[in-house]
Amino acid sequence: MKYTFEKAEKSTVKVTIKITEKEWNEAIDAAYEKSKGKYSLPGFRKGKVPKHLIESTYGKGVFYEDAINYAFPKYYGEFLDKETSVFPVGSPDLDIKDVSDKGITMEAIVPVKPEVKLGEYKGIKFTEKEYKVKSEDIDEELSRLQDRNARFVEVTDRAAKNGDTAVIDFSGSIDGVKFDGGTAEKQTIVLGSKTYIPGFEEQIVGMKIGEDRDITVKFPDDYGAKELAGKEAVFAIKLHELKKKELPELTDDFIKDATGTATIEEYRKEIEARFAKQNADRAERELEDEIVQKVTEGATMEIPDALIESQIDRMVEEMRYRLSYQGLKLEDYLKYADKTMESYRESFKEQAEKTVKSQLAIEQIITDEKIEATDADVEERIAEMAKAQGKEVPDVKKNLGARQLDYVKNEIVVKKLFDFLKSANVIEKA
Repeated sequence: MKYTFEKAEKSTVKVTIKITEKEWNEAIDAAYEKSKGKYSLPGFRKGKVPKHLIESTYGKGVFYEDAINYAFPKYYGEFLDKETSVFPVGSPDLDIKDVSDKGITMEAIVPVKPEVKLGEYKGIKFTEKEYKVKSEDIDEELSRLQDRNARFVEVTDRAAKNGDTAVIDFSGSIDGVKFDGGTAEKQTIVLGSKTYIPGFEEQIVGMKIGEDRDITVKFPDDYGAKELAGKEAVFAIKLHELKKKELPELTDDFIKDATGTATIEEYRKEIEARFAKQNADRAERELEDEIVQKVTEGATMEIPDALIESQIDRMVEEMRYRLSYQGLKLEDYLKYADKTMESYRESFKEQAEKTVKSQLAIEQIITDEKIEATDADVEERIAEMAKAQGKEVPDVKKNLGARQLDYVKNEIVVKKLFDFLKSANVIEKA
């Protein structure tokens, strides 16, 4: 094998690989062994036809495609083993330039990690925000605790009002014709929650148990189901049950039962400490995001399309995963939103470019500043994990697989990176 390579446009490398007649024949032989079971000729059992007879019957190039599929990965891999400066970040785009029984020339455009030129990332002024815990925040958390421990009491002596939980049947029609999704029985609805289209819940308010009522509503013009958007519908409603929420009284006894803390005052202090930690973490994240944004803005690089497409792939799969938790398929979501996969991927492109640029800029700083996770760092982190889990260090180590260990190392590197960036820049408190 002989090869050459040279830089091409937009962080790609053009690799030209020429293999000899002998190497090419080895590839053809491998292709024959792989595919001979598909061929049969008079006088030979399937899979037993000699190679030269298949070639004379079907043409000299009958095995070329399979031979290329054998030869390119083999010799491209050998090229990468020798040229360690070439760091592919995507699949090569293969083009066959010359092929005959004497050999083959293969040319591949390989997307590679781009050269990153950093701007200023030291001595920059940043302001770290401070989020204070307000008394109202604590009051709201106490209200949420009451709400989580509320009980529902059946209502029989009055009409429905906002805040009630109603159990209803409904059947909707447009111009007298029922439509898909417009009918349900024993449906639970919280009045005033605005879960349903405007006007629906409001017209149930005032109904009494056992009452039937027809209500008229209009679907919003931007309603997801286009066949219903902007149309007026009549719903026949029957109210079966009403329940009201009763909140527990906020007392020391309630707090002790619900949380294990002795008094309201002690629990307020616990909430304040928890919120203060959350606020500090939030301020730190926002500062780190601002630093990354500033570093990224000053960096220049040519990002290969393959890296952008890979990031878009991850974003699409993340959305697919989130939708699955709602019982939805991405394809159904796209149909509902009247989007194609192509247009959906395009909508991610700008954010994908920013994400990739940030990652590359950060990786370059890590390289330039020689930031790494030392053995001592890893040992210290594992000890922290063991303490948090109430386990012995050897037990935690034993259960750490290669992927988990890589995650631990990456976590350490990221922390050391931001410690460095904060110390190398001027951080002022708001």
